[in-house]
Amino acid sequence: MTYRLVTFAVLILCTALSLAGTDLVLPAVPQLPAIFATSEATAQLVLAAYVAGSGVGLLLFGWLADHFRRKPLLVSALAGFAAASVACSLSPTIAILIGLRFVQGVAAAAAPVFAPGIIRQLFDDRGAVRAIGFIGSVESLVPALAPIVGVALLVHFGWQSSFGLLALLTALAALLIAVTGLPAEPRASGARGSYTQLLTDRVFMRYALSQAMTLGGLIAFVFGAPVVIVGTMGGTLNDFIVMQVINVTGFIIAANLTARISERFGTETVILFGTALGAVSALALLAYGLAGGTNTLMLALLFMPMAIGLGLRGPLGFYRGIVASGSNNARGSALIVFFIFMMTTLGTVAAAPFIARGLPALALVVSAIHLLSVALLLVLPKMQESSDGQAGSQPGYRDEGL
Repeated sequence: MTYRLVTFAVLILCTALSLAGTDLVLPAVPQLPAIFATSEATAQLVLAAYVAGSGVGLLLFGWLADHFRRKPLLVSALAGFAAASVACSLSPTIAILIGLRFVQGVAAAAAPVFAPGIIRQLFDDRGAVRAIGFIGSVESLVPALAPIVGVALLVHFGWQSSFGLLALLTALAALLIAVTGLPAEPRASGARGSYTQLLTDRVFMRYALSQAMTLGGLIAFVFGAPVVIVGTMGGTLNDFIVMQVINVTGFIIAANLTARISERFGTETVILFGTALGAVSALALLAYGLAGGTNTLMLALLFMPMAIGLGLRGPLGFYRGIVASGSNNARGSALIVFFIFMMTTLGTVAAAPFIARGLPALALVVSAIHLLSVALLLVLPKMQESSDGQAGSQPGYRDEGL
């Protein structure tokens, strides 16, 4: 039990650091143009390079999992992240900082790729869903808390200090994994699969794409909400913060209850209900916008079911996607997170040209994404249940030299 809890705690730290690579550094970005004598547009590439590197890293580590054991891969990636963080703090030019941020982003992708498969081995089905829900709760807090820490570091120790903290914590995580080890990897004869195999697997794509659309639609709304609230509803950024507090609270509560709820009503029922709840919330926001609504508190209340829906279906849907990918779960994890990146980007880009028109335009794009997510669940085949009502697991493990 102690080993499982320690390993799980380290996984939480690793995944949180992947997100903090953006959110902890964010407060320092406005100062970079003056520090490096560059433009604001160039300074924004410090954030974009990290995201781009993460996208490349997701696919890279999914592929590397077939050729190397995940313990040395994860430890090496964390060590690389720490080294890149130190190098970022010593960057003499903005161009070098941007390049190092790309490297940092690549290394940061290892934890999201390997963590779901490790969690599946640490816990039974119910425990794994609860664990994924708990990690999701922690991840939802990082964007809120990390910038606060980043501001404090910036004020007292300068812009380099955020990179120093990232380096220290990531090195600690690498050391803990090197010492405590990881569960033995699933035994597989030959190659475990390919991205093509997963992309043509209708069961896997059912969970992967619906997960990406439900989460991507929510994030696209969050990204566009400040402009809508301030620019067209007469609100302030404080109203956006209130919306986010309600959003995160609803998600955390639902994500930590979904394992119990699924035991009573069934996993597939909860996944479909949570997905449909997100779509209903998006449509309600669209109707409110078309009616000319400008009350920001009402906006927050109408948005809350979308967060609750994600909390209900998120851990279950992600876990089913990992199970559906079988021993190819590293690539499965990579694709799911990559799809989330892509859907968030596409949703944001689609809404951007019309965002000045206010809530109706943003809600229309988000509604389309959520309705497509529901349609995928209804059209694509679901996972077959075993006789005990649980999703099948992959038997057999090979020793990892721990």
